Amino acid sequence: MLFSAVAPPKALVTSLAFAMLFGATPDCAQFVNQRFGYVPVSDWDRYNHAGMEAFHQDRLSEAEENLLKAKTEAEKFGPEDARLGTTLNNLAQVYHAQGKYTEAEPLYIRSLAIDEKALGKDHRDVAGDLNNLAELYHDLGKYEQAIQLYQRALGIVEKAFWPEHPYVLTTLGHLALMYKSEGNYAEAVPYYRRLLALQETTMGPENSDVAGTLNSLAEVLRAQGKFAEAEPYSERALAVDEKALGRDNPDVGEDLNKLAEIYIGEGKLAQAESLYLRSVSLAERAFGPQSPSVAANLKKYSALLRAMGRHAEANQMEERANAVSAQKTRGN
Repeated sequence: MLFSAVAPPKALVTSLAFAMLFGATPDCAQFVNQRFGYVPVSDWDRYNHAGMEAFHQDRLSEAEENLLKAKTEAEKFGPEDARLGTTLNNLAQVYHAQGKYTEAEPLYIRSLAIDEKALGKDHRDVAGDLNNLAELYHDLGKYEQAIQLYQRALGIVEKAFWPEHPYVLTTLGHLALMYKSEGNYAEAVPYYRRLLALQETTMGPENSDVAGTLNSLAEVLRAQGKFAEAEPYSERALAVDEKALGRDNPDVGEDLNKLAEIYIGEGKLAQAESLYLRSVSLAERAFGPQSPSVAANLKKYSALLRAMGRHAEANQMEERANAVSAQKTRGN
């Protein structure tokens, strides 16, 4: 009943929004008066609407209270009614956002079962239910279960929509991330490649989302020791972010560090050093010379200097990093 990118639970999109996009069933329809706006047509509708409105505003206790009332009303319609499925899914999202995973899981599962029976297992709205449950499994570290659900969701949205549809891209990204999270980097690569191609087509080659996928693809290649193959993707990501964000943006520092790690893997130590120096300088300007980011970058630079045999300089950088960390500890 919803689609969202992999994100903290508060970023979840409601099943109601999914229904609005693709056409809710008559049982879930709401009355909207063009002059007066939203008008509830039942107690269930009023409680469900109030609950999801509170959810979107991060008033989670209020959302839970209203959705529990909506659940009581929806159960009067019967155990397989679409309104009950919607309410269970919405309540599960609230529990998910609250970190109540044990409470959320059975609701997601029951909502999925209701929609599968009411709509059919290959209905596009069912893909949203699969997505929700998969996200929960991701947060629980149950990557294999999440992957199975995302694969099924991908099969549904590929049939229901065109190849570049946002839900296709979202599900590809979910699958790539799941494989990456469980350390199955080889399996992640084709999903990142396909996602990258579709993003470049729909968003353009200089979009920030494209840069993120370039970095992810470079990372899974680097994790396999494929440094030469990873290098151009990482360099492209850096170029895109520099143009979009500016050369002095703190986020560019992450790109610099990632590319430096690839250069180190290739033995291009002098090139890696120039990137680390720039990253340290950028962090100092952005966060101050005593920031944790500066200390972390100094430690990376110190390790590189040791690898280059420049031990005296490495010791200086390490001492400086330790001094920053110690000062931060005293400040806390």
